[in-house]
Amino acid sequence: MDTELARTFLAVVTAGNFVNAADRLHVTQSTVSARIHTLENALGCTLFVRNKGGTTLTAAGRHFQKHASTLVRTVEQARHDVGVAKGFRAALTIGGRFGLWEQFLTKWLPVLLRNAPDISVRAEIGLESDLMQGLVEGRLDIAVMYTPESRPGLKVELLFDERLVLVSTDPGRQPEPGPGYVYVDWGPEFFARHSASFPDFFGSALTANIGWLGLQHVLENGGSGYFPIRLVRPHLQSGKLTVLSAAPEFALSAYVVYPTDAAPDVVGPALDVIRHGATMESRSAQ
Repeated sequence: MDTELARTFLAVVTAGNFVNAADRLHVTQSTVSARIHTLENALGCTLFVRNKGGTTLTAAGRHFQKHASTLVRTVEQARHDVGVAKGFRAALTIGGRFGLWEQFLTKWLPVLLRNAPDISVRAEIGLESDLMQGLVEGRLDIAVMYTPESRPGLKVELLFDERLVLVSTDPGRQPEPGPGYVYVDWGPEFFARHSASFPDFFGSALTANIGWLGLQHVLENGGSGYFPIRLVRPHLQSGKLTVLSAAPEFALSAYVVYPTDAAPDVVGPALDVIRHGATMESRSAQ
């Protein structure tokens, strides 16, 4: 079977509909529809029920999902094995949110390279949707993110809780969103808690989906925003930023996600290092 068909099927499962799947795959919606139609003809069954709310898997679709994941991951594993650099016994691909690479994964990546010198590592950055798709397809072996989705064959493990604090370049600023406030999209849970805490907030002039972008804007142009204490600690120490302590704090959980059937001798060393780093981060945040 053409793995492109299986990838498209998994993209629709992850995205929830054909339109979003097409965006993720960088193809047209008609291309996605044609691929699914071809796949359904080849299998002799209907995989999705289409409706205005999106798509849902049929019973046959649910059964095929695990086989599609196995198919794609097998091909990806073969690519990894064939593409292992000379002098290494295995290759490992780790993906993560930009903010979780900064001041966390980048600190522990050298430790992994020292602890497992016979494993070559590929590091990637992505948002949750990209990271989850990479795990489902087998392109990623491990992903660290804030809002994972539950998927068959994937293990979701809590690492640590971030402390999101309101910081400002102006110590005298009111402890609430105001002029110069940058709203960072930290996910649906943050949105709900932020809305409950600031019911009169209806949006800011600048919204960023990556914390680093918002933080750089605040540092360069002044203003305020919610960021993990872990990321702003150096700027607090230098006096560039101040925590507005009267403002509410929010928790943001970081998770590591990996296949349940991952090779323990390859993924295990990386998970050990990431878990140790998470423990150290939890201690420093107290």
